Amino acid sequence: MFRFEDSTYLYILFIIPVLIALYYLSNWHKKRRMAKYGEWNLLKQLMIDYSSYRPDVKFWLVCVALALVIVMLARPQFGSKMDTVKRSGIEAMICMDISNSMMAEDVSPNRLERAKMIVSKLVDNMDNDKVGLVLFAGDAFTQLPMTADYVSAKMFLDGANPSLINLQGTDIKKAINIASGSFSKNDKVGRAIILITDGEDNEGGAIEAAREAQKKGINIYILGIGDASGARIPDGNGGYMTDHSGNTVITRLNEEMCRQIAQSGKGKYIHVDNSNSAQNELNAEISKLAKSEMESTIYSEYDEQFQAFALLVLVLFVVDICVLEKKNPLSKKFKLFSK
Repeated sequence: MFRFEDSTYLYILFIIPVLIALYYLSNWHKKRRMAKYGEWNLLKQLMIDYSSYRPDVKFWLVCVALALVIVMLARPQFGSKMDTVKRSGIEAMICMDISNSMMAEDVSPNRLERAKMIVSKLVDNMDNDKVGLVLFAGDAFTQLPMTADYVSAKMFLDGANPSLINLQGTDIKKAINIASGSFSKNDKVGRAIILITDGEDNEGGAIEAAREAQKKGINIYILGIGDASGARIPDGNGGYMTDHSGNTVITRLNEEMCRQIAQSGKGKYIHVDNSNSAQNELNAEISKLAKSEMESTIYSEYDEQFQAFALLVLVLFVVDICVLEKKNPLSKKFKLFSK
């Protein structure tokens, strides 16, 4: 695929038609002045070294060269450059709960935003690792497959919100199963599922899913976010969510469930509050995982194509220097630029 990185420079090409118009206007005025001295064909016979075509050739060479320089400034690029690099790191799948209960404000600013902050800092600390993102509520899906592109990871993370899944609830089992199938076949690399939730598992089966994941060599770390005493869920309209009976919904952190899942997954349960202790503890646990060499395919910037244009510009300028405005005595007999 062909593109220009800085296509704004292409607007400068409009100067070319202006230069052409000015050039031919200047030639017209010159011929009018010369006509005062006699008939044009007769005057040309008197000017032995005059060439009516060489100046035009030189002008067009300069115009084309100028156009190519402008194209070079716009940075023409073709295709995408794909590099395969070897990294020594771990693989981590982030499973983030985006159910409505994650909007509770028992941690600042709310559970979901606090979770995003923790994951964002975790990604910032990554170097040669791979990371992926699974979002879940009453359903679950892969938002970002395993990748070493941390910019994309943070971009998808920022966009996580409850509106991405219509089915509300908390299906931790499905999130773990989807994450478990996202790892590479390299059994020497440290693998981790980092599950961030308030532990209100509505579907069941999460503990069994954690055991199955651990059999594959995947450790599961649970970040339990919220307060066990409970909190109300904002409804986005200045009030709080209520059930069918009109009672205010209270969401509570289920720490016991979180601990059981972490234990089954041979990982660790970490409670998230308003301090940085959870962040530090998570970083310490992740650093213990075995790092292994793995290949990553990186899609980087497009290949620059300005070199070809630069070569053409150089050739045109050399030709322009070689072509004189008047006839060359050594090449008069060839008459390359005359009828």
